[in-house]
Amino acid sequence: MSRPQTIQQLRVSGHQPRTVKEEMRQNLVAAIGRGDTLFPGIIGYDRTVIPQIENAILSGHDFILLGLRGQAKTRLLRSLSRFLDEWVPAVDGCDLNDDPLGPLCHACTRRVAESGDEVKVRWVHRDERYREKLATPDVTIADLIGDIDPIKAANRRLSYSDPEVMHYGIIPRTNRGIFAINELPDLQPRIQVGLLNILEEKDVQVRGFPIRLPLDIQIVFSANPEDYTNRGNIITPLRDRIASQIMTHYPFNVEDAMQVTAQEAWVKRPGGIEVSVPDYIRELVETVAIQARKSSYVDQSSGVSVRMTISLLECLISNAERRAIRHGERRVAVRICDFQQGIASITGKVELVYEGEQEGAVAVAKHLIGKGVKEIFVKYFPDAYKVKEKGEGAASEYDPILRWFAQGKKIEISDDLPTREFHQRLAQVAGLEDLSKRYLPARDGVELPTAMEFVLEALHQSSILAKERTDTAALAYTDMFSTMLGKPEEAED
Repeated sequence: MSRPQTIQQLRVSGHQPRTVKEEMRQNLVAAIGRGDTLFPGIIGYDRTVIPQIENAILSGHDFILLGLRGQAKTRLLRSLSRFLDEWVPAVDGCDLNDDPLGPLCHACTRRVAESGDEVKVRWVHRDERYREKLATPDVTIADLIGDIDPIKAANRRLSYSDPEVMHYGIIPRTNRGIFAINELPDLQPRIQVGLLNILEEKDVQVRGFPIRLPLDIQIVFSANPEDYTNRGNIITPLRDRIASQIMTHYPFNVEDAMQVTAQEAWVKRPGGIEVSVPDYIRELVETVAIQARKSSYVDQSSGVSVRMTISLLECLISNAERRAIRHGERRVAVRICDFQQGIASITGKVELVYEGEQEGAVAVAKHLIGKGVKEIFVKYFPDAYKVKEKGEGAASEYDPILRWFAQGKKIEISDDLPTREFHQRLAQVAGLEDLSKRYLPARDGVELPTAMEFVLEALHQSSILAKERTDTAALAYTDMFSTMLGKPEEAED
């Protein structure tokens, strides 16, 4: 069915105009009634953030999402356009997307008065009705609201007070749509003042000329609480006019965090090389971020973005992929020693406090990885300090491993070793393979060496084994007591 192309055809079709907030409300009600997924790709907000956004839309509120970096604030705002009608009519050639049955700007009002129902209509898709602006200190009132265009005034011989000489900014041009301002506190206070009447009275003033623009617009914002003290503030009158303030958060559990990372990370890659990432390695990636979010070395007011886990997982996969290409392997698994190369994905994404800066970014990253390894180890393995309960006189399951190292033996590994050699070196340790199979079942021989290495690293993090760096790439696990009596300065941690 063809859409009306003139105001007359539109009127005959029975079109009934709705405001943007009415439109969003009714479409949201319909989506809830159908049981639709309201925000696809948003994980962990089903019982916290999303219900509050629904309430704000149902209430017709302008709202702000307040949260630390990497909490999907921008993605949530961009998802709001799905609650708009797919197509709406507008006066053809109008900068403000005026409703043909109720034009707003002076130019369209004049055109309708002159040409009547023969004025052309164009149809605007919902994707064109969402616009956003990143708030920066150099944003001006002209950018947001508009300014006088002297060239237009001169060419058309119009007075500067004539509304038709105005060059509209991005907010009026988003009329009948959704306008988002990201990082609102970065906007200078004198510019924030210009938003007050837009939100409440719909009045704007351009260089002293009052212009009544009853804009039909949904305005939403995002902000980081850190910005309230570090870079700026939201002026009190503006906060008063923002009807709902919604707090976002990081995933509450590892499962949600893993799902987010799996969704966003570039895991499936071309080239025919399959990189296996065992579940406990994925848990370790998320646990590193969780440890960072409660570490005394990390500035908690800054937050630790989920982008860190996404980048870390991608870096681990890339290191395994690089190893496979070098050795001509078609299937490889991510290793614990690959985390050494993944440190580059951690150091740039955590803000350190003074104590952390004294330790150094790399040392803090290693500390976080070590804490994560220890936490995952406790989840899957028995306590390394206690005897396994198998009856009187039972020995610890770790005894064969510890006795092997107590004989003065050591094992040297690196992330560059091919899978077969990597496995062979680890298999020298008595009881290591059996213990790994018992608690971390591997799908095949490619994943098994990673589980074996994980046990050694966890025993090191538990201060039971020592770890030495033999060169820039290789690591050696040794007996802790022997290392302490020998050359303690060589111990990595």
